[in-house]
Formats: sequence, structure tokens, C-alpha cells
Amino acid sequence: MTQVTLSDFSFQYAKTTQPALSHLNLTFPSAQFNLLIGPSGSGKTTLLKFIAGLYPQFIEQPASGQIYFDDQEINSLTAMAKNHQVGMVFQNPNQQFAMDTVENELTFVLENMQVPPEQMTDMIDQALEFCEVKSLKKRLLNTLSGGEKQRVALACIVAMDPAVIVLDEPFASIDPHTRQDLIEKLKQLQLQHHKTIILADHDLSDYATVVDQVFELDPQTHQISELTSAEAQQRFEQFSQNINAQQAVLLPTDSAVKCLTLNQFSLAPHGSELIASTDFSFYQGQTTLITGENGIGKSTLFAALTKLINYQGIIDYLDHNIAKLKAKSYALDVSLLFQDAENQFLTITVGEEIALAKKYRRHFKYSDEQIQTMLSQLGLAGREEQVVYSLSEGQKKKLQIIIMLIMASPVLLMDEPLKGLDLASVQIVVSLLQQAKQLFNQTQIIISHQLTGLAPLIDLHVLFKDHQLTYQEVLG
Repeated sequence: MTQVTLSDFSFQYAKTTQPALSHLNLTFPSAQFNLLIGPSGSGKTTLLKFIAGLYPQFIEQPASGQIYFDDQEINSLTAMAKNHQVGMVFQNPNQQFAMDTVENELTFVLENMQVPPEQMTDMIDQALEFCEVKSLKKRLLNTLSGGEKQRVALACIVAMDPAVIVLDEPFASIDPHTRQDLIEKLKQLQLQHHKTIILADHDLSDYATVVDQVFELDPQTHQISELTSAEAQQRFEQFSQNINAQQAVLLPTDSAVKCLTLNQFSLAPHGSELIASTDFSFYQGQTTLITGENGIGKSTLFAALTKLINYQGIIDYLDHNIAKLKAKSYALDVSLLFQDAENQFLTITVGEEIALAKKYRRHFKYSDEQIQTMLSQLGLAGREEQVVYSLSEGQKKKLQIIIMLIMASPVLLMDEPLKGLDLASVQIVVSLLQQAKQLFNQTQIIISHQLTGLAPLIDLHVLFKDHQLTYQEVLG
């Protein structure tokens, strides 16, 4: 049982005019479930990385004040002692994996903990079983879905068995059932194994009856306050009012123009069938939402639609077999917004990414003034010289969306475009996507587990289930 205390703790990134965190004095109680909330870019990830001992080691930028685990100051601990005290689950699990397979990753983790080799197999199996991913033990990590990767990331922490577990928006790309299950797993770790849980999230659903304390980071003062029970309940109620109840959506009409059509299409990468032979169409000028459980193959479908992987059957784009289209011209017509924003970036700074998008854009629908307006709306104005990899995960996602909008491709596939965004940012992104659809009749196909705030954009809903794609008359 370990409590985490911050004493007059402050931090400011180099070449910035405002602190990221300012004079924090608070305690995360031991063996409690602590929820940290606040807008995108407000400093939540920065704080968690300091608690996890990753900062200042990997940024070489000093902080002032102290962080204590019980009565031990974090900087006085050896690396091994830190590993026993605290473990972190990243928002993007790819950033913490170092090996090729699930088993090798957990072995690597335990080797760093200096666990005797004869004990590793049982510890790995127990951790994977607890997180319900034992069947993935031999799988390559890069073949897993976002939800599967998050379960494996949690299994790594379970194997480490630290006193404190910090999690940075770990459910951003996870289906609702998996989300609820993992929250229950964390509660079990807290109650049965006396772990101190510190979790940052924008989505407040499922927490009201689970968390013990709620802490809010104010982006204006850069300070954190512990909310009273009444204040926390108010935040949960306000969020629940924005959650979309089931609502009717239209089915495609006979007059709808087919944009991407699957003919006798099937998908079975790695020998596992994801889509059985099917005929299916996506329609021009519509925003289509695809939902389905983690691991079912949604992202893999997008990879096939963009010619990134092999498939069986035929995919037609406006009645042209995409296998016969030149890769470069097709990529400019049918673009993919990756689930992980970093995979989209090709340059170093925010300004360079914007310039590159302008260079290769298909339409000149966005003036420089409009681009600056988008940057301002999403809190990225004045960051042109900032290295893209130093942005928060939410800021990276915002920049990624802006550069893809500037590119103005006729068809935009978006894999979890709301990942890491607070509700206010979601509403702005939805408005910008609506504008793109109106400006040049853009066809938008979206994979998203986060539906809150997304409904006003959606025209059609496809459920991916039992190896088939089916249009639904209900959203939610």
C-alpha cells in the first residue's frame, strides 16, 4: 500500500511561456482508485510520466518540488526500486512495447525486474489469464487490435506487480464491453491487491460507482484540485447528459451513389477469417460509422481499402478496380487517418506538417486564414515551431485531423479520430468534418468506439459482427 504525494511540484517545458504544472500540493491516497480529469493538453500525461519516473529522465528538463512514494522521494530511488513502486499503461501501447510477440514482451518486462527464469512462465500465464488474453500469448504484437494491445499492456503491469499503477487514457480505442471489463479489473487490483490506481481519462462513463477520488487539472492555473463528492457527481452527471442514447439513422437509398464497393470480398490475414465472402458498398458524400468489438477486424478492413494489405475478391472505387489503379493517385483519392497519430507524421515540426499537407492537397478549399482558424479552434495556434512528437496525444490527434482535412481527399477513412480528445474538442472536430463534407462532398468512413458527440456527423451506421458488415437503422 503506497500513497503518492506531490509537494510544491512545478514543471515547464523548454521554449514555452507557461508552466505545464504549477505548485502542485496533493496526495493520491494509498490503495484508492483516483481519477484525473482535465482538457486535452492540460498536463495530465506530463504529470503521470513524472509519477512513473519517466520524466525528467527522458526529456532532460528539470522540475521543481518533490514527488514522494510514502516517505521516499522518487529521485532517491534506484531504477529497480521504481519498477517495484510504479508501472504505467500508456494511451498508445505501441510506445511501451519493445519486443515482437506478447510472450516475449512479458518476458522482457520480467527480465528487467530480475525475476528468476524458472518463475517467469507461471507469472506470465497468470498475468495474461487475469487480463483474459492468454490466447494471444504467441501472437505478434503488431497484429493485435488496439483493445487487445491495451489488455497486453495491462498484463505487463500486472506481471510487474508494482504498488502504484498509473494509466493515461487507456480506454480511448476500446469497445464499451472491453472498457467496462478493464475498469472492473483495475478495481479488483485495488480492492484485492491493494494497488493505488491513478488514471487519467476524458470519457467519464462507468466511473461514478468505481472511483474513490476525482482530481481536476485546470488548464488556466495549471494546478490540480480534489473535487468533493458532490462536485465529482456533478461532473459525472454532466458527462452522462452528453452520451448519445440510441437514435434512428437512415439506411442507404436506391439512389445513393456507390463509392467503394466490395465484390466477393473476404479478408483472412494470418490465416484467421475476419470477413467472409461478401458484397457490400459504401456511399458517396455520406459519413458512415463502423462499430464492432475490438479485434474483429475493423482496422484491417481499412488497411485493405487503402491497398496496404492483401485481400481476396475485388474492391471497386467509383467502378474502377483499385488493384489496377496507381498507388500514388489512389492514395490521394482514398486517404487513411491512422489510429495512432504519430504514424501520420512525416516531418519534425507542426509548421512543417502543415506545409507538407498544403503541398499535396487535392483542393484549395482551405485558405491560410481558415487553416489558422482551425489551429486556433483546436488550441494549436502558435505551435508552428514545436516538434510534433512533443505534443500531447490529444494535440497530436488534433494536428493529424487538421492536416488530413487540408489534404481534402475525396474519401477519408478515419480510424478512431476522437482518440484522446475531450468533449469540447470532439465537438469542434465534428464541426470541421461536417464543413469538409459540405465544401467538397467528402465521403467519410469512421471507425470509433467513442460515440459521445459524434452523432450529429453520422449519416449511416454499419455493424461489423460475425464476419459480416450490415447497415443498421439505429446508432448507439
